[in-house]
Amino acid sequence: MTSYVPNTKETTKHMMDVVGIKDAEELFKSIPSELRLGGDICIDDGKSEIEVRNTIHKIASTNKKYGSCFLGAGVYNHYIPSVVSEIASTQEFLTAYTPYQAEISQGVLQAIFEYQTYICNLTGMEASNASVYDGATALAEACMMSITNSKKKVLVSKGVNPEYIKVLNTWCKYAGLEMELVELDNYKTDVNDMKNKLNSEIASVVLQNPNFYGTLEDMDSVDQVIHSNKSLFISVVNPISLALLKSPVEYNADIAVGEGQPLGNPMASGGPYLGFMAATKKLTRKLPGRIVGQTEDIDGKRGFVLTLQAREQHIRREKASSNICSNQALNALTAAVYLGAMGESGLRQVACKSMENAYHLKDKLSKVDGVEVYQEDIFNEFVATFKCSNDELEEKLKENDILGGLYLGDNKYLFATTELNTQDDIERLVTIIKEVL
Repeated sequence: MTSYVPNTKETTKHMMDVVGIKDAEELFKSIPSELRLGGDICIDDGKSEIEVRNTIHKIASTNKKYGSCFLGAGVYNHYIPSVVSEIASTQEFLTAYTPYQAEISQGVLQAIFEYQTYICNLTGMEASNASVYDGATALAEACMMSITNSKKKVLVSKGVNPEYIKVLNTWCKYAGLEMELVELDNYKTDVNDMKNKLNSEIASVVLQNPNFYGTLEDMDSVDQVIHSNKSLFISVVNPISLALLKSPVEYNADIAVGEGQPLGNPMASGGPYLGFMAATKKLTRKLPGRIVGQTEDIDGKRGFVLTLQAREQHIRREKASSNICSNQALNALTAAVYLGAMGESGLRQVACKSMENAYHLKDKLSKVDGVEVYQEDIFNEFVATFKCSNDELEEKLKENDILGGLYLGDNKYLFATTELNTQDDIERLVTIIKEVL
């Protein structure tokens, strides 16, 4: 790896001394040891391109690809129409960077503009940026948008994705922002606890709908409570769910954020993904990153320009409140192509089938002795407890080519379904669980 880094040994050592590490490996210590290669990929010198490719393919073949997937928790196994990758992989679009020379980049700028339009249509908001790194980053940026000189604290429901909370906690540590968590009551935000914690220091309140555990939150009931405290209401949403559920604007959220992976981006072992952000008109100038706008040239012809990028470090430098400098353009383009291909009715069908499968699985499991399911109102995920060994259940599912739900501890699992889960898949899963119990 170091062969491709244009730094001298002295420069590298100085950088490591500044951040307090002994070697580059320490940068990756947060990655579980079982997921790491444990060193460089051992490929002998002098290998041809064909030989190197064959070696890499052999290593990659050790990855397990399951025939049936019930794992969600923020990343979902949706069907991706072939037209999506076909368009996104054309040479005109195959880049993650924003074009700066508008006069020679009209196609890419228009694609980003179309993406922003789709996000506004989905969320009901008046403005969208050209996306950020991922859903967790989008939430952190939204919280940064909400702070003022007198309000530097955010309330976050424990129903928000734990990974998002971890990222936000890191931002809080270095951005002078304080975070306080709101408790859950049976996997749903405890509104009374939220009310008790609201005060004049609270800049914003964050709720996720459906929340991390799949429960549909009562977003209508919190609007007046939050805004009467003069705090902003930040909503974290699954974009697919918006084809069925109320949009953020309908329950008066000020900012809507989320993970755009379900919109035509493959799970890809964890990324790259994109974070979408949309806000009301009055907050437009606080949106991080870039906004592409539509205009006309001197001849009256339609054109596209980078309308807003005032917060970035290359303009404001150390005074910038955000240093987002990549808008995940290729992933955003993929989302735009997916939404264009699916259309309103197609997206609704995906959402309906995902929800239908979740309720079907939930109903089946609720009738199995030794299984307890919790939530009543869900979208495509729910929590279930099994009176059996976690290791035994997971091993049995793997033997049958099934990737089960996310293990939450205490014999609790978070199961997710999409339109790709067939009735046969669900029956097989339930049958295996019965056998293990």
